[in-house]
Amino acid sequence: MQSTVKQGSAARSSPDLELSAAVKHRRLLRESRRKTIGWRLLTWCGAFLFCLAATAQVKPSQVEPLLREGQDFLDRGDFSAAAKNFESARQSAPENKLAWRGLILAYLQGKKRAEALEVANQASGRWPADGEFRHLLGQSLFQNGKNEQAIEELRRAAKIDAGRYEVHYDLALVYLSTRQYTLAAQTLERALRLKPNEALAHILLGRAYLNTNRTLSAIEQFRTALRLDPGVPLGHYHLGFAYESLGRDNEAMAEFKKELALRQNEPEVHYRLGHILAESGQSQAAVASLREAIRLAPEHAEAHYDLGKALLDLGRTEEAIRMLQRSAALNPDSPSPYYLLGRAFEKLQRKGEAAKAFEQFAALKKKQAATGGMAYRPH
Repeated sequence: MQSTVKQGSAARSSPDLELSAAVKHRRLLRESRRKTIGWRLLTWCGAFLFCLAATAQVKPSQVEPLLREGQDFLDRGDFSAAAKNFESARQSAPENKLAWRGLILAYLQGKKRAEALEVANQASGRWPADGEFRHLLGQSLFQNGKNEQAIEELRRAAKIDAGRYEVHYDLALVYLSTRQYTLAAQTLERALRLKPNEALAHILLGRAYLNTNRTLSAIEQFRTALRLDPGVPLGHYHLGFAYESLGRDNEAMAEFKKELALRQNEPEVHYRLGHILAESGQSQAAVASLREAIRLAPEHAEAHYDLGKALLDLGRTEEAIRMLQRSAALNPDSPSPYYLLGRAFEKLQRKGEAAKAFEQFAALKKKQAATGGMAYRPH
C-alpha cells in the first residue's frame, strides 16, 4: 500500500527548460557546418542554380561565422552578444533555421522572455510543421507564464517529434510546475522509455509519484536515479523526504546528510534535517541545522517556527519568541506560531500578551476550518 505524503515541504526548482534545446541546437550547428562544406564543393563544381536557391540573400560561408560566434557567445554565457550575432545571421539569411533557433535560445537564456516569445511565434508561423520551433515556442510561453498555451504547443511538438526525449521531458516540467502530477508522470514514463538512463527524469518521475501518494514507487525512482548518477542534484534529498513521509526518520536523516555532503548550500535540506531533529526531541542539534537553513533562506517561515519550538524546549524563551514572531510575520495565515507564542509568554508571566496570542491562534484555526485547512504545499 502506498503511503500519504506529509505536508509542509517546499517545492524544488527544476532544471531550466532551455537546457535540452541548447544541446539540440549545438548538434544542429555542427551538422550545418558539415553541410556548408558540401555546399562549397558544389559551388566549386559550378552548381550556380543550387547556390542561388540555397543562399537567397547571402552565402552560407558568410553566415556561418555569425552562427559560430553566436554559439561561442551562448556557451560562454554572453547572451546579448549571442543574440546580436544570431540576429545578424537571421537578417542576412531569413530562411536559415539555425539563426532563428540560436536567437530564441539567446533570448531565453538571457531572460529576455518577451523577445524570445515574439521570435518563437514568428518562427512557428513560418515553419508550422517544425517540431523544434513548436518546442521552443512552448518553452517561451512557459517562461512568460502562459502555462496552458505552453502545454498546447509542447503537445504539438510531441506529436511532430514523438520519438524525441527532450520535448516529453520539457512537457513534464510544465505539468509539474502546474501541479498536474498524473499527466507529468505519464509524460515522464514516455520520456524514460526513450532514454531510460536519464537520472534527472527519474528524479522528476519520483516527484510526480510522491505527489500522487505513490510513495514506494517514488522511492524506487529516486534509488534508480542515484544508481545511475550518485551525484544527481537533490537525489538524496528527495529520497530522504520520501522516507520521512513514511515515518522512516533515521533513513531520512541519513539521506539528508548525504545530500549536504554533496551540496552544503541547500536550505531545504538543512530545514528537513532540523525538522526531524526537533520533532524527535534532539533540540540542540536541531538548532544548528535550522539556523543554517535560515541563514541560506531568511524568509523560510517553517524554519523560523521549528527553531522557535526548539529554543522554547531548551528554555531559551526570549530567543524563541523572536523566531516565532518572525515565523508569524512570514506566514500570517498559520495559527501554529501563535500557539507557541502564547506558551512562551506564559512562561515569562506576560499574561496579557499570552492571551492575545491564544486569541489569534483561535481566530486563525477557525478561519482555517472554514476554508478546509491549510493549503497543501507540494514537494
